[in-house]
Amino acid sequence: MNKSNKVNVQGTEITILNENSGEFISLTDMLKAKDGDFFISDWLRNRNTVEFLGVWETVNNPNFNYGEFATIRSHAGLNSYKISVKEWVDKTNAIGLKATAGRYGGTFAHIDIAFEFGMWISAEFKVYLIKEYKRLQTEENERLNLEWNFQRTLAKVNYKIHTDAIKDNIIPKVLDKQQTTLVYASEADVLNMALFGMTAKQWRDTKPGEKGNVRDYATIQQLVVLSNLESINAMLIAQSIPQNERLIQLNNIAITQMKSLVDNQHIKQLHLNE
Repeated sequence: MNKSNKVNVQGTEITILNENSGEFISLTDMLKAKDGDFFISDWLRNRNTVEFLGVWETVNNPNFNYGEFATIRSHAGLNSYKISVKEWVDKTNAIGLKATAGRYGGTFAHIDIAFEFGMWISAEFKVYLIKEYKRLQTEENERLNLEWNFQRTLAKVNYKIHTDAIKDNIIPKVLDKQQTTLVYASEADVLNMALFGMTAKQWRDTKPGEKGNVRDYATIQQLVVLSNLESINAMLIAQSIPQNERLIQLNNIAITQMKSLVDNQHIKQLHLNE
C-alpha cells in the first residue's frame, strides 16, 4: 500500500509517494509552480532530458530497453517529435517515471529525476524542493527512532511482568492428590480443573463481581487447549477410564500443550525483541 507525504515548496503543495521501489515526487504538483503554459511532454521531448533519463535508467534499471531508448534519443529535440510518459515507460521499460490513476493520480518521478525536473521550474524552486525533502526525511527518521526507542523500552519493562504472568496464571498447575481424588459432578468441571485448577463455582467465589464464567476470561491459547481437552476427554470416557484418572491425564496434557503454545507464540518473540 502506498504511503504519501506532502511538502510545501514556495507555496506549492507537492505529494511524495513512498513505495517499495523508492520515493516518487509528483511532477503534476510541481507544474503548478511554473509560470505560463508548460507540459511534462515538453520536458520529455528535450534531448538533454532524454539523455539524463537514459543514464539514470541504465544505472538503476537492469530491464531498461536500450534499443528503444536509442531510437527515442535520435528523435529527441525535433520540432515534430513528441512522446508521453506512458509511451516512454511502455517502450523502454522505464521505472523512473510513471503515470498513475486513482487517489494519487498524476505523473510521478523518482526523487533523482524529480530534482532534475525542478530546474525546469526554476533553480530556486529546485533548491527549496531539496531543502523541504531533506527536512521531511529528518523528521521521519526522528519519529521512527523515537517510536523504536519507546517500543524497545516498553518491551524491556514488560518482559518480567509478562513472563511472571505466564508462570503464575497461564501454565496450568499440577493438581495435588486431594484435588485428583475428588469427584466432580460435571464433566465441564473436570476440564476446568485440568486447565484452570478450579471449578466453575470456585472461580465465581473468587470473582464475585465478575460476569460470565472462567472460560469467558480465558486466553486464546487456553481456549485452544480446552477444545483439545474436550475431544480427548470424550475419548477417555468411551474407554471407561475413571474420572479421577482422566483428570490426571487431562491435567498433564493441558500443561504440556500450554507450555508449547506459550513457548512458540510469546516467549520466543520476547527473546527476539531483547
